[in-house]
Amino acid sequence: MTFLRNRFAMERARPRSGAEEASAIVEFVFLGVLLLVPLIYLTMMIARVQAGSYAVAQAAREAGRAFVTATEEGSADARARAAAAIAFEDQGFGGDGGSVEIRCSASPCLTPESSIEFRATVSVPLPLVPAFARDVVPLEVPVSSTHVLTIDRFREAG
Repeated sequence: MTFLRNRFAMERARPRSGAEEASAIVEFVFLGVLLLVPLIYLTMMIARVQAGSYAVAQAAREAGRAFVTATEEGSADARARAAAAIAFEDQGFGGDGGSVEIRCSASPCLTPESSIEFRATVSVPLPLVPAFARDVVPLEVPVSSTHVLTIDRFREAG
């Protein structure tokens, strides 16, 4: 035990050189950057997929509202797709980024007490993934949402 105590005292008493002190700072900075870069990328990726989730949920919901509140059967589809396009654009998925599929349970979609299903989908591209990594890492994450509405029983005829 005294041997260990004496050895510890000798190590503490020995003066350190400036190179040893500077290497600790370099190691800390190197390891900090090495751990921080994947953490930042993971945060960017999760934020983008979350934006896609918000976009499809909002697009399906708004398409449903626009469709159900239409007065004519012919304008309902166009209104729903326009509302969904605005919702996709709001989260940065404009253009051909997202799509909406509309399924009706009755022959005329706006028949009272019929249900209509709205399914919005978008492919979220992952940030900073190079094209040569296509076989190893997926470049897109598909995200979808479904919203079902029922036409009111006492709907006014258009």
